[in-house]
Amino acid sequence: MSRIGEAPIEIPDGVEVNIKDNVVTVKGPLGELSHQVPDGISATVAEGQIIFKRATEQQEHRALHGLVRAVVANMVKGVVEGFEKRLEFQGVGYRAQMQGKNLRLYVGFSHEVIIEPLEGVEIEISDNNQIVVRGMDKQVVGQMAANIRAVKPVGPYWAKGTQWRGIKYVDEQPRRKPGKQAKIGVE
Repeated sequence: MSRIGEAPIEIPDGVEVNIKDNVVTVKGPLGELSHQVPDGISATVAEGQIIFKRATEQQEHRALHGLVRAVVANMVKGVVEGFEKRLEFQGVGYRAQMQGKNLRLYVGFSHEVIIEPLEGVEIEISDNNQIVVRGMDKQVVGQMAANIRAVKPVGPYWAKGTQWRGIKYVDEQPRRKPGKQAKIGVE
């Protein structure tokens, strides 16, 4: 039995949930999100909660049960609070600027990299070396942060002492590779 899929989702005040033709639509203070519920999973709204049931015990339906519940729970949280990812960059001459809504990165290439935000996402720069990605759709915020990080990720060999170079998530620990080691006792 899916433990995640069986848990009901509490609907907070100020959030409106509609289910029509297997499409769950959630409206809140920050906006509106919708998700197509796959066949074999049914959603109902009762007593201020969203409840999901699966049609059979097949592996596919058991897997989708928890997935759909998690996606809709993130939609409810997104229209109320929103989601945020923070990235930081470091390196000699590395900097970022906003050009309208676009992000302009200077990260050691011979040219600047211009990144256009995805729909429903806003980008801002804070503390001169942090990039903040905000939005109400968790998947889109994560994808935008991954696109920015992919421009110049922190590599395992790109470090001078304790300093690293590149773009990483704030809570990410860069992986380091060991350097060459002297062989002792080799004839």
